[in-house]
Amino acid sequence: MPNDGKEMDILNVIDQLSRNYTFREQGVGNESLSDFWSNTGKTQLLGVLLAITGNFLISISLNIQKYAHLRLACQANQKPYYTSKLWWCGIILMGLGELGNAAAYGFAPATLIAPLGCVSVIGSAFISVLFLKETMRAADMLGGTLTIAGTYLLVTFAPNVTQELTATKIQNYLISWQFLIYVILEIIIFCILLYFYKRKDVTHIVVLLMMVALLASLTIISVKAVAGMITFSAKGKMQLTYPIFYIMFIIMVTSCVFQVKFLNQAMQLYNATVVVPINFVFFTTSAIIAGVVFYQEFQGAALLSVFMFLFGCLLSFLGVFVITQNREEEHLQVPYIDCGHIPGKNKIDKIQPDSNSLSYGTLHDEDDWTSAQS
Repeated sequence: MPNDGKEMDILNVIDQLSRNYTFREQGVGNESLSDFWSNTGKTQLLGVLLAITGNFLISISLNIQKYAHLRLACQANQKPYYTSKLWWCGIILMGLGELGNAAAYGFAPATLIAPLGCVSVIGSAFISVLFLKETMRAADMLGGTLTIAGTYLLVTFAPNVTQELTATKIQNYLISWQFLIYVILEIIIFCILLYFYKRKDVTHIVVLLMMVALLASLTIISVKAVAGMITFSAKGKMQLTYPIFYIMFIIMVTSCVFQVKFLNQAMQLYNATVVVPINFVFFTTSAIIAGVVFYQEFQGAALLSVFMFLFGCLLSFLGVFVITQNREEEHLQVPYIDCGHIPGKNKIDKIQPDSNSLSYGTLHDEDDWTSAQS
C-alpha cells in the first residue's frame, strides 16, 4: 500500500508538470484553463473588431471616391480624378481599412477574418443611401439581414484558437505534407487556367476570378504569417531577423499585385454587380481552405461548430448576392456637360460623361448630331 501511494503521488506530479508545460508552450504560463480561454477570446475579439472597422472604412472610402468622380463629372473644367483632394481622402481611408484587415489576421483565425469582408459590401450599400442619396431597396434590407445573421454565426462558431506564429512554426507549416499537396494542386490548376487565358484567349469570369482566388489563398497565408510574426515581435520576441519573414513578405506583395491585375481585368469585362459577389464567394472559400490546410484552424473542432460556421458563410454569400444583384448603374444628376463655351461648337452639343476616361466625355461631331436630330 505505501508503494501504491508513492506511485499515485508521482503520477500526480507528472500530470501537473505536463499541464504546466502545455500552458507554457501556448504562452499561458501558470494561468488556469479558464483564464487561457478567456485571453484567447479577447485576442480573437480584437481581431474581429479590427476586421469590421477596416471593412467599414473601405465601404466609406468607396462612396467618397464615387462622390468625387460625380463632382468632377459635373464641373465645367474637367480635371483628372487624382487631382481631387476628396478622392485622395477616399484612398487614404481605403489604405487604413486594408491595414486594419491585415492586422486582424495577427489576432484571429484566417477562416474568421476573410468572411467578414461582407461588412464592406453591406456597409457600402447602406452608406450610399445616406451619402449619395441612392434608393433603399427591399433587396438591400433582405440582403443586409442575411449578411448580419451570417456574420453572427461566423463570429460565434469560428475556431476559438489563437496561435503565436513564430518563424520556426511558419517554416514547419511550409514543409508539412498537407500544405505541399495543396500548393502543388494550386500550381497545376493555376497553370491550366493561365494557359486558357493567355493561349486560348478565354476571359470567362469564372476563369479570371478562379485565378484571383488561387492567388488570394497565398495572400491570406502570407499576410497572416507576416502579421503574426510582427505581433509576436512586438511582445519582445524578435522574429523579423529570420529569412522566412521576408520570404512571406515577398509572396504577399507579389500575389497581391497579380491578384489586382486579374481582378481589374474582370471589372473591365463584366459588370461590378456580377464580379463583386462571385469574387467574394471565391475569395472567402479560398481563404477558409488555406486557413484549414496551412494553419490547421479547425483541428479538433466539434462537428456542430463546423456546420454552423459553414451555414453562416452560406448566409453571408446569399446576402451579398441579394444586395448586388439587379442593382442598376447610377446615372449622373447632370447627364451632360454644356459645350456652349467651346469655340466652333454649337450650344446644343454635349459632352457625354464617361467614367472610364480622365476627361469624363467625348465630343459629338456636328454632322453626327444633325443626323441624330433628324
